[in-house]
Amino acid sequence: MSVSKEIRKVTTNTLQKMKVAGEKISMLTAYDYSFAKIFDQAGIDVILVGDSASNVMAGYETTLPITLEHMIYHASSVIRGVNRCLVVVDLPFGSYQSNSEIALASAIRIMKETGAHAIKLEGGEEEIDCVKRIVSAGIPVMGHLGLTPQSIYKFGTYNVRAKEEAEANKLKKDAKLLEEAGCFGIVLEKIPALLAKEVSESLIIPTIGIGAGNHCNGQVLVMHDMLGINTEFKPRFLRKYLNAFEQVSGAVQQYISDVKTGDFPNEGESY
Repeated sequence: MSVSKEIRKVTTNTLQKMKVAGEKISMLTAYDYSFAKIFDQAGIDVILVGDSASNVMAGYETTLPITLEHMIYHASSVIRGVNRCLVVVDLPFGSYQSNSEIALASAIRIMKETGAHAIKLEGGEEEIDCVKRIVSAGIPVMGHLGLTPQSIYKFGTYNVRAKEEAEANKLKKDAKLLEEAGCFGIVLEKIPALLAKEVSESLIIPTIGIGAGNHCNGQVLVMHDMLGINTEFKPRFLRKYLNAFEQVSGAVQQYISDVKTGDFPNEGESY
């Protein structure tokens, strides 16, 4: 039997056991109670309350505008829908960068006010002090390397990262530093598959890939992309499991038609 099916509650320790056993970790984003409940009951291992809420929930172009208060609201909603899976919450832009005191205060707020199980932050060597300080307070931290969307204006593009040797070497070094600082896992976003394989095999802690090939210890997708709610985003790494945009649109159009023609509500739907 798989590690994840044997346990009643997924923890950071469960993810470590899954890596050792060679069992892949499934992770999806969620931002509200209803979808969190569906994903949890379906058996997802990890829910990420991502700062991607800035894009898919609030309609911003980047992840930068979302605030700590917004993230606390979304995480609180998700937690109320979850019984089994691990819930990780992104620290949003401006709530931790290069200031370990602010980082710890932000992480504590998330843990106390939402009931979430862990936080995630972007960056390597530059954020090691933040990671150490948060971990030392007893809060589990997940790292995030490669394409780090909060740094989009520095990169200037959402293209694949670490294709050049210097950046690849820095990423490998950063991954080791994050592990040594106490991270329980690392998201690797949009990097070459062979580099992700090398990093995953060099670490004791699990890696979660998004656009990083099949050699990571798990995978994560944004729910709006995977379910086909968002139709504009079509990267190579995305597999759509549903075309919810078309299905929901069709249902709404049928509802409009039924209302206009007087077909809804019928006698059986009236009191």
